[in-house]
Amino acid sequence: MWGAEMSSTLERHVVAVGGLRVGDGPAVVISRISLRGPGGAAEMWRARDGVTLVEPGSAADLPAIAGAADGVVIGSAWTRDIPLVRAVAGLGLPVVVERRASATLEEWLGLADYCALECDDRVILCETGRLDLGLLRAARAASGRPVLADVSGDVGLSAAVVAAGADGLIVSRPPGDGPESGSAHRSDERGSAGEAGARLAEEAVTLVGPLVRPETPATLPECRQAIDRVDAALATLLERRAALAGIVQTLKPVGGFAGRDMGRERALVARMANRAPALGEARLAPIMNAVIEAGLSLAEEGSATD
Repeated sequence: MWGAEMSSTLERHVVAVGGLRVGDGPAVVISRISLRGPGGAAEMWRARDGVTLVEPGSAADLPAIAGAADGVVIGSAWTRDIPLVRAVAGLGLPVVVERRASATLEEWLGLADYCALECDDRVILCETGRLDLGLLRAARAASGRPVLADVSGDVGLSAAVVAAGADGLIVSRPPGDGPESGSAHRSDERGSAGEAGARLAEEAVTLVGPLVRPETPATLPECRQAIDRVDAALATLLERRAALAGIVQTLKPVGGFAGRDMGRERALVARMANRAPALGEARLAPIMNAVIEAGLSLAEEGSATD
């Protein structure tokens, strides 16, 4: 129905959504609001504190979305509503196409290609519900389009989704109480939960992203931001390594600095040089010596205070 042939476009697409470039550079985290439930358009206006994607409840919502949202969502529940899909794709906004739970890869990409004809090819795919990370990777490879994953149902999957190659994460904002609700307390609770989920998603992007997404920043601020992300991941790994150094001291017959195995350390540096050939063993050796000494020093301090 949608021209089900799989897209053969292998060139990577990049879609600008608000101030974000999706599909290039770091993975992103974007808020999503649905107008198909309680809260309605009022919730959309309250969310204008960052880049926001909005799913319409009906065609009547489209004028407000066109004037307020950074992108529009074709929700998984109504991908077969042809008139609404056509109207959404013609809004002039970037379009996020969610996959219907039963949709095949070909159907998902076919719908994206259909929308691309109406929105100047500014289409992003989105895996949602029970996330199929293999299908997410396949969609990204086959279409060249950016692929997001909605982790609202389980933000604990955020790190795995980024590691699987997603270009970003979507975290749904909780629906507002709306004018009839009158319960600010419930709204605050849901808002806090949504903010906590967003923080977990941001942490996954910051720590996992640098390991799987090479970056080529074009400006000094972009380069510094990329360095900050790598440094955050590096600091986390160094802290974990130091903790492991403390554990290994309790397992050795001889602990502390006296228990260093220089042969093992040289072999460690050689293995690391295979992963970091530009640095090589000569540069890595003093770095790892400093890391090992810092871990041992921390372990000795810990044992002295026990």
